[in-house]
Amino acid sequence: MDLIVAAATTGSANADGRSGGALSLAYSEGAQLLSPMAGPYYAWPVLGGLAPGTVACALLLRRVTAWYGSDDQRRTRVRATVGAWGVLVTAPLFAVSLTMGVVVLSLSCAGGMKDVALWELAVTALISALTACHCLGVLLLPRAYIKARP
Repeated sequence: MDLIVAAATTGSANADGRSGGALSLAYSEGAQLLSPMAGPYYAWPVLGGLAPGTVACALLLRRVTAWYGSDDQRRTRVRATVGAWGVLVTAPLFAVSLTMGVVVLSLSCAGGMKDVALWELAVTALISALTACHCLGVLLLPRAYIKARP
């Protein structure tokens, strides 16, 4: 969430005039407009999908825990629901961190902070991709995940 907020606050109008779709930089040698940036133009649809998806997963968890059935069946359904929410959260995080990494990579005047930002965005993208893959596995194969755990 912090990554999307940071991108949204630094976004400016892109070449097409869309507000929050680019990163505008001014420095002593000139100005630079980098696009696409995960600013408000792209962040609102992400947040618009994340909010109702989170509510839907929470309601589904409530319903699943109230269903009749064995503990194993409920555990399987809960794992699948949590896996779905994990994919819902980590997939946009991967996309935002990757997009911001491409923008930072295109910077011509960032100095040492460019390397730090690239490193942090690369780690974020890698962790979110691995987490999304894990959550997708839990979503698609919840019984196998439960059998693997004691």
